[in-house]
Amino acid sequence: MTIIKQGEATMGLLDGKVALITGAGGGLGEAYAKLFAREGASVVVNDLGGPRDGSGADKSMAQLVVDAIKAEGGKAVANGADISTMEGGQSVFDDAIKHFGRADILVNNAGILRDQTFAKASEADWDKVIKVHLKGTFCCTMPVFRWMRENGGGVIVNTSSTSGLIGNFGQTNYGAAKGGIWGLSNVLAIEGRKYNIRIWTLAPGALTRMTADLPRYKENPSAALGPDGIAPAVLYMVSDLSGDQTGKVLGVSGPRGVREMRMMEMEGWKPPHSGWNAQDIVDHAKEIFFSEEQIKMGARRF
Repeated sequence: MTIIKQGEATMGLLDGKVALITGAGGGLGEAYAKLFAREGASVVVNDLGGPRDGSGADKSMAQLVVDAIKAEGGKAVANGADISTMEGGQSVFDDAIKHFGRADILVNNAGILRDQTFAKASEADWDKVIKVHLKGTFCCTMPVFRWMRENGGGVIVNTSSTSGLIGNFGQTNYGAAKGGIWGLSNVLAIEGRKYNIRIWTLAPGALTRMTADLPRYKENPSAALGPDGIAPAVLYMVSDLSGDQTGKVLGVSGPRGVREMRMMEMEGWKPPHSGWNAQDIVDHAKEIFFSEEQIKMGARRF
């Protein structure tokens, strides 16, 4: 627990704050919930429960996390709503207001996996993954964003992925959803700035039950971070430690560490208003495209 001493008193980084965390019945969300509670936040722990493909429900998962937080002297309530619906998103917000009176922090973390190569993908799997990740982020953010707009601001963390920012084999549905979340965050940062609503996007790489059978973790599990290795970055985002920063993407993983990720673009070539053709792109390629050397020096395309 991070402690700031003020005379005889001690304070956590999130004292007096109320945090809403979706998908917090296990894995990353559970780690965030417990760390936030140790830092003084009151936490709404949302989780529908069930297997990672979203095919079932076990609302006791959220309650178990709440029980653990309370056992340590923290404050938390469980919410078992389906956040991929407007009613579910509203329920998470309503529980925050009902029990704690505020909604200072939202971490959109809930998600499922239904991986298949694109040629084998089904419409049902596509719709379900998009609904939970992308629509779920929308459903939970809407009531919280509106409250923050009228009550002095707050912090929202949306969970993307390198699968959406860069790409990953066999995850077209997941990558599309996570790329959409990144786009949503970019716009929310613009619209929320004047209301003191700060928006972060997180691209985590962690070994959890969601990722345990992915090739990169099966081949080298010792290089992976567990949920507790990601949580400090999220605490940084939602606390005063990050100042007034907004609209940024933070990647956190074992192999690459903690780093900002952003879209890069070349200076470019400006064609005349008329009279140019496709061959001109070939002729001006050095002005238009990143070279391999530039990429190696840090201009990563994603």
